[in-house]
Amino acid sequence: MDTSGAQEYDRLQELKTSDEKKAGVKGLVDSGLQKIPKIFVRPAEELAKDLNYKRAQIEAPVIDLGDLEKTHWHKQIVEEVRIASETWGFFQVGNHGISLNVLNVMLDAIQKFNEQDVEEKKKYYKQDNTRRVRFNSNFDLFTSRTSSWRDTLAISFSDPDQINSDDLPDLCRKSVIEYSKLVNNLGNILFGLLSEALGHEPEHLRNMDCSEGHRLSCHYYLACPESELTLGTAKNSDPGFLTILLQNQIDSLQIFFQNQWVDVQPIPGAFVINIGDLLQLVSNGKFTSNKHRVVANRLVPRISIACFFSGPIHMDKIFYGPIKELISEENPPEYREWGNLVMVLVNRSGAMVVLLAGGFVCGNGMGDGSGG
Repeated sequence: MDTSGAQEYDRLQELKTSDEKKAGVKGLVDSGLQKIPKIFVRPAEELAKDLNYKRAQIEAPVIDLGDLEKTHWHKQIVEEVRIASETWGFFQVGNHGISLNVLNVMLDAIQKFNEQDVEEKKKYYKQDNTRRVRFNSNFDLFTSRTSSWRDTLAISFSDPDQINSDDLPDLCRKSVIEYSKLVNNLGNILFGLLSEALGHEPEHLRNMDCSEGHRLSCHYYLACPESELTLGTAKNSDPGFLTILLQNQIDSLQIFFQNQWVDVQPIPGAFVINIGDLLQLVSNGKFTSNKHRVVANRLVPRISIACFFSGPIHMDKIFYGPIKELISEENPPEYREWGNLVMVLVNRSGAMVVLLAGGFVCGNGMGDGSGG
């Protein structure tokens, strides 16, 4: 008889052991394990609930930015961005101006970083989320209910013009610097389109510092021997304004849309764009910050690079609420402001966001900011 269920399970000790090794999920895979540690196994009720969800054969919108400078197509693109942001909260963009070679070099650099000798990676292993450059398995290792099957190199940029730092790993330094500048430019273009989609001038969201500073979360999702029991990233929404996601050709990203999971099919050279919680907030609920997740797979590693635009890195004196021009008698505020140093925003459905000096905390199951 199997008595393993009767044995006392010390989750905290297993988490500490994993953290102290500083080898991440890659270290577990390299050890040749055939069963994943319990810290990665999803609760039975969560696995059972997943069986009730439908799997949709629909696709998120794809928007071609190739003719953005032409007046007629510009208006059409803005309209497509508006519809996608209001309904899905997700869309893919192609012909965005960043070459396929740059994207492939960046993905390759992140793969090389993760597949190098573990002693080199340990130099960057930190659980301190205030560090500019840090490598770890789960940034919320000691607080999440279930650990995610991935390793992550996270890099924060307070100023896109000040990123040439010796703090960056040698294997990906050059690629990260080039990619960061280009994806920052794309972010500004997208914020212009989103501003117009809200009925404002292109610079409106940029003037609110929505695009000031950004963070790259470079994820390495390893092949998993028991992929049905865990997730690469748990169901979440991103807490910032906007996320630009680059992924290789492994289809593991899913959007929770109309009470069903929708696979996001990778398109070579395209980015996945998604609305964050703060953009839903400032748009007074007009735009949707949708839940998403990354499923684990048994076959090959998946690499993704999420660029988060969450406003100034040090938000010690900046608070956001619904844009005043979007509020009227016909469109009352979905969120209300309360307090001075603390802003509590509660929409009419009861979802709450608490913004604190130095950052923000999201309530009611809102996202962990892992990206896809």
